Amino acid sequence: MLNKRQQFGKESESIAVRHLKKNGYKILEQNYHNKLGEIDIIAKDKDTLVFVEVKARKSGLFGNPKWAITPKKQRKISMVALYYLKASKQHNVKARFDVVSIVTAEKNPYIEIVKNAFELAYV
Repeated sequence: MLNKRQQFGKESESIAVRHLKKNGYKILEQNYHNKLGEIDIIAKDKDTLVFVEVKARKSGLFGNPKWAITPKKQRKISMVALYYLKASKQHNVKARFDVVSIVTAEKNPYIEIVKNAFELAYV
């Protein structure tokens, strides 16, 4: 059984998936795990493979959730993405990192897709 935080995360990822699809993304994987960590969503946007991190908050009190992706988190996502590319033998594919930021304070959540939110970070 999921606790409230986990349930909020799951609902936020569902909102993100719907929004990405509405914006032309094709969802390939959700909650991709490997020995290095997890990526929330892996999708295709036209000819580009996109690794998507979902960040959500119940209010804007602490700022936009997109700013919560620290350099440490970027490195972690980057390492998981590199592992995914190697494991799936996708060596010469265009790829990027997007963030879906969600603030659910209102009845209609504020959703923003930040394309190319950060560069590959592995050092």
